[in-house]
Amino acid sequence: MSKQHEASNAAKVRQRPVIAIDGPAGAGKSTLAAHLARHFGFLNLETGAMYRALALKAIESGLPFDNEAPLLELASDTRIQLEPTAEGNRVLLDGRDVSRRIRQPDVTSAASRVSVHPRLRAWMVSEQRALGAAGGVVMEGRDIGTVVFPDAEVKIFLDASPEVRGDRRYRQVNGAEGSEQEAQQAILREMKERDARDRSRAESPLKPAPDATILDTTGLTLEQVLSQAEGIVSAYLSR
Repeated sequence: MSKQHEASNAAKVRQRPVIAIDGPAGAGKSTLAAHLARHFGFLNLETGAMYRALALKAIESGLPFDNEAPLLELASDTRIQLEPTAEGNRVLLDGRDVSRRIRQPDVTSAASRVSVHPRLRAWMVSEQRALGAAGGVVMEGRDIGTVVFPDAEVKIFLDASPEVRGDRRYRQVNGAEGSEQEAQQAILREMKERDARDRSRAESPLKPAPDATILDTTGLTLEQVLSQAEGIVSAYLSR
């Protein structure tokens, strides 16, 4: 039985839907997922945090990011937990709270390089499916609607121009060295490089699912984005 067939069968027994939010770095996926989870009473599962946590462990273990075998071995001996709180997910790596550390630029960059490995992604997808199997979750990442839950009842692909996303990320980290202009340019350059890696990787490239609603936030306020996304989910729930 194919994985997509298995996923389709799983959807038939779910009592509550899976809301899949995909998109590039800095598009606002985490903010939107947290809001929708609170608004509709769902669980927020931030899958990107799982890759970041593993990348952090690779950094601390001194492993190269481009060699899949040792990373896969590391993953097999790793426990990653997501504990939703009012302020967002609390991320535990082998029982240690790394919620703040995984948001730092070095971990973000490492996560992008770690996530390109096919067998490692397969391991992570298995973990993510287990977390969301019962439904009633908002799950965000880069391949949720295409690979992890291709049968998700609601799919949103959140996007924005690289410049807008870079500015958001700069304001989020707000601590890069050098002048403000230099820091912004460095973040924008890194974001474009990450976009290229995510969109061109052989395994699970970043792209909208055929049945996803594409929500471009470039010219929208946060309130407008949240309102439009609420409408998308409400339209499904009111069927």
